[in-house]
Amino acid sequence: MTLAADQLLPAGHTIDSMRAEAARAYELDRAHVFHSWSAQGALKPMTVTAAEGSYVWDGDGNRLLDFSSQLVNTNIGHQHPKVVAAIAEQAAKLCTIAPQHANAARSEAARLLAELTPGDLNRIFFTNGGADAVEHAVRMARLHTGKHKVLSRYRAYHGGTDLAINLTGDPRRFANDRGAAGVVHFNGPFLYRSVFHAETEEQECARALEELQRVIELEGASTIAAIILESIPGTAGIMVPPPGYLAGVRELCNQYGIMMIADEVMAGFGRSGKWFAINHFDVVPDLMTFAKGVNSGYVPLGGVAISPAIAQTFADRAYPGGLTYSGHPLACAAAVATINVMRDEGMVENAARLGEQIIGPALRDFAQRHRSVGEVRGAGVFWAIELVKDQTTREPLAPYGGTSEAMTAVVASCKSQGLLPFTNFNRVHVVPPCNASDDEVRAGLAIVDRALDVADQYAQ
Repeated sequence: MTLAADQLLPAGHTIDSMRAEAARAYELDRAHVFHSWSAQGALKPMTVTAAEGSYVWDGDGNRLLDFSSQLVNTNIGHQHPKVVAAIAEQAAKLCTIAPQHANAARSEAARLLAELTPGDLNRIFFTNGGADAVEHAVRMARLHTGKHKVLSRYRAYHGGTDLAINLTGDPRRFANDRGAAGVVHFNGPFLYRSVFHAETEEQECARALEELQRVIELEGASTIAAIILESIPGTAGIMVPPPGYLAGVRELCNQYGIMMIADEVMAGFGRSGKWFAINHFDVVPDLMTFAKGVNSGYVPLGGVAISPAIAQTFADRAYPGGLTYSGHPLACAAAVATINVMRDEGMVENAARLGEQIIGPALRDFAQRHRSVGEVRGAGVFWAIELVKDQTTREPLAPYGGTSEAMTAVVASCKSQGLLPFTNFNRVHVVPPCNASDDEVRAGLAIVDRALDVADQYAQ
């Protein structure tokens, strides 16, 4: 049965009211809002007037299945009633307090996080988001080791602040990188586009580790404070590391006295089918950054989980850093509620099951049927479809760092069918909420399948 248009609207809304609100919002946006990562003159942002569960509504009242989870952060979907209620309850109790004071919301959030983090990472430094979490993790590593350089892989993203963008290994770095931040990049494993001429995952892993060791030795281990890696790179392409790679990085860090920083900002909190992506690899880093999924982005929050050894460095020595809103009560209350509902409702387990039973099989089927699909890869609700012009040459459907007519057409096809996709360069990412239903995921995949028919028109 097809639902009437008004049955697809969120409670308390009409098409006329949504269109009026959207028109005013768009007018003010274009007059006054300066958008990130965009040329301002050509920008035509979609207005979102409402969101609920796995759906958002645009300015015309159209309902779109959110297969982007916004920026891969609404892991519990939109407007989860228990988290919204927790924020309201905290606002009525204590809206804000300076970070030097203890408060119940921050203390409980830290306790819950310490329960979830791998190994003995049981001290939590709260930040406002992922980029500043990365900045502080690197600062801690540098102060702990007394060394300055940081190694970071190409095809990675670590944030938009000054150091974080220098650590980033994709084209967003180019306009911001002055080569003076003490960052050295290296190639990590990515068999589909191997720079090591590998033919198997085992070869790719071994050669990538050899490359990393060579960089350490040529740069001088005595100068290197840390190696930072996304446990599973996110916007760079969701390249799941081959077995043994992260364990090998851990061994190199141990061998050379280098701190290992795991960036879990996008891959954490159920996204990969485990609480943290690094849990797939049985590795414990020295520092771990998080944000996004910690409270589904409902209130800005990030942080660093810290090993006892690094925490001890600052037992009798002041840590030279802080933020006015560190451990903000509203954000921490949202984190407490988010972690609890994820546990109570089995969202992490649901994400794993969706990946194993529905998303993975469907994408592998797409790869067999669509000539535009070069590779599919991922875990949980964290997948990428690599689109190519030619499966033999693997020429991408859009250039590295750019887009193309073909990708624009794929996005338009998805949106016209009621799906909000996440795309980057030549990839479509399949990243629904961790608590999406089977029917929602199947419906979204069916739309992606039809959009790939459009992509096929641009492939040989």
